[in-house]
Amino acid sequence: MPHASLPKATIVLDIGKTNAKLALVDDETRAILAIRTTANEVLTEGLYPHFDVERIWKWILEGLAEFAGQAAVGCISTTTHGAAIAVTDGDDLVMPILDYEFKGPDSVAEAYRALRGAFWETLSPELPGGLNVGRQLFWQERTYPSAFGRAKTILFYPQYWVWRLTGVAVSEPTTLGCHTDLWNPEAGTFSRLADDRGWSKLFPPIVHPWDTAGTLLPALAARTGLPADCRVVAGIHDSNASLLPHVLRRRAPFSVISTGTWLILFAVGGSIADLDPARDCLANVDALGRAVPSARFMAGREYSLLTGDSKAVPTEAEIARVVNERIMALPSFAPGTGPFAFREGHWSHDPGSLTPGERIVAASLYCALTAETCLQLTGAAGPIVVEGPISRNALFLSALTSIVGRPVVARTDATGTTEGAALLAKGPEGVGPGLPDADPAPPFAHDLTAYATAWRETTE
Repeated sequence: MPHASLPKATIVLDIGKTNAKLALVDDETRAILAIRTTANEVLTEGLYPHFDVERIWKWILEGLAEFAGQAAVGCISTTTHGAAIAVTDGDDLVMPILDYEFKGPDSVAEAYRALRGAFWETLSPELPGGLNVGRQLFWQERTYPSAFGRAKTILFYPQYWVWRLTGVAVSEPTTLGCHTDLWNPEAGTFSRLADDRGWSKLFPPIVHPWDTAGTLLPALAARTGLPADCRVVAGIHDSNASLLPHVLRRRAPFSVISTGTWLILFAVGGSIADLDPARDCLANVDALGRAVPSARFMAGREYSLLTGDSKAVPTEAEIARVVNERIMALPSFAPGTGPFAFREGHWSHDPGSLTPGERIVAASLYCALTAETCLQLTGAAGPIVVEGPISRNALFLSALTSIVGRPVVARTDATGTTEGAALLAKGPEGVGPGLPDADPAPPFAHDLTAYATAWRETTE
């Protein structure tokens, strides 16, 4: 096929906590022309559990070569989960990229707590394991002082892949502001912790997510068949990628619920003043550098645990029984996270006595009620846009509609992360009107008033 006849496209590298995805996105229609996925595996041998970046790198290069023959690729955009950092000597990693669920950093929690600064400076709650990047760095510095002493550059995960593709090191605000303890979102500066520890000097220059970091390294262009002038933009945190199209197209107040392993709620136009750090509330920083009230819980992880990954389709009788008999999953099934972080998850009824369909109904209601708690904690108002896997759960959508009494719109046409990351190729001026919203979800088929009241009374 002649090169001129190929569609113009952007490649999006999207690495979530569970899976990695490479998507080829048409620049004009924003349709996904091709997609490939792989598991985001954690290696347990070595210094500590860490991401298998070399396997992912090999998979990326295979995908780039595959896509090079399908479109005229002008740009590559990266987006990844947060709480992952690469400590390098300028040429290579000095230690592996830690899996944030590893509990090792908890061993320095007390010493770190005295250094991390107040919530109202960073708008970053204290989180377990390595979920605060500052605690990751503090633990690595203390545990492996020789290796850490060779550090010349610290990169967040999206920018690590940018660096491998281009050889250029950059930082950007959405990953810096993702519960790292390293950023003051309202001042737009590094936190006192980052300055006091000398870490702020190790981060490369801060640019906008849509700024071009560089072009593809010549050896990679030759290896993959991509154009030598293929740009690579600075990249973005994945939930902020989901948020980006909406902050550029919608008028506040509104909320975006971005889902995957985590459910992350962005309350645009909400309240920072009442955020509760003990309930996993925080401010994320959007692509324009603005603080956005946020709350979260591990909806994808918890739903999987509650349902056993069953694909059953609940019957009307199963739905009615769960509601009428108040069969409930009660938080939290992901310890240390979410608005009920310090509660131990349990069922109101013996889960062994429930059908797969009944467990799915109860799990969907659990997610909807926990999401409502997140909405309240962030002062959210206006319509709610739901993206990612949970947007395909009609029970969740209808339950949330009935519980909050506001429009809930599902975006099931594409994952928000991919669309948002693809927009970086054109920058904020090229965002366009986007696809029209689907009709809001209908209310739940059964009255949930008594069920929701009982659930709240038990959890609060």
